[in-house]
Amino acid sequence: MNAEDLKRNNKDIVADIEKDLRYISGIIKQKGRELLSTYTITPPQFVALQWLFEDGDMTIGELSNKMFLAFSTTTDLVDRMEKNKLVMRVKDPNDRRVVRIHLLDEGERIIGEVIKKRQGYLQEVLKNFSSEEIQVLQNNLTKLHLEMREE
Repeated sequence: MNAEDLKRNNKDIVADIEKDLRYISGIIKQKGRELLSTYTITPPQFVALQWLFEDGDMTIGELSNKMFLAFSTTTDLVDRMEKNKLVMRVKDPNDRRVVRIHLLDEGERIIGEVIKKRQGYLQEVLKNFSSEEIQVLQNNLTKLHLEMREE
């Protein structure tokens, strides 16, 4: 195989990877919505709760940036979550002008349950993979994630 054929072959493989990732993302999103249907939160609220669960307290501006939402949209989202006792606004002890969003026990409980159900779903999907295949997949996904974060 010459260099031109290798280049074309790599392009086809990258196209297939992109397509697979797009389909996988869609399936995960759909499965996530199904899991959330038994809870009183919306998919965007789940994403917000996840960010707070993983990164800790943050301002509405920080949350807006992470979720790629307008500040006003995120404010409405936080208002609804606060009303449902999932989060609360707290003043920053170092700067009283700054208000941070804090995850409450109920929000943490929901996130924990949903993530556990998602992991159970993934475990079921991976049941026909060997331990070695699962380890290789995990290593490659971690590498891909790190490369994307550096962009």
